[in-house]
Amino acid sequence: MLEGWLDHHRAITAAKCAGLTDDQLRQRPVAPSGLSLMGLVRHLAECERGWFRETLDGEDVPGIYFTDEDPDGDFHVGEDDTWAEAYATWQAEIATARERAAARGLDDEGTGRRDRKTGRPFTLRWIYTHMIEEYARHNGHADLIRESLDGSTGD
Repeated sequence: MLEGWLDHHRAITAAKCAGLTDDQLRQRPVAPSGLSLMGLVRHLAECERGWFRETLDGEDVPGIYFTDEDPDGDFHVGEDDTWAEAYATWQAEIATARERAAARGLDDEGTGRRDRKTGRPFTLRWIYTHMIEEYARHNGHADLIRESLDGSTGD
């Protein structure tokens, strides 16, 4: 059920971006926010990578779009950034996340970073729940951005 809800929210994100040009996907139409649909997808790729590779499996991987110098680089979309690249990267991270999760039970503990407050490892169940929350929140942002771009509403 958790995996199903996460996939549902992944599909909503993709639907919010469907049919738009690269220029539209780069636009930040909801002032004063700097969010764009492409930036949200790049951020979600980073989230998939961080929670499933780093936290669940303990893999040491660099950021895809962010750096120490630009910790919000996933949201900083430039004119040369393309939807094809952002989408392919996001889908690759989702595929890796599914592969990593399939090898675990919901109560299996991750081998990577731990909860800063408690020092305990995160379970796959916790990671799924957090990712559902992450996507749901950002899908709300995507709703507003998409409606601002072309009036499209709904999921």
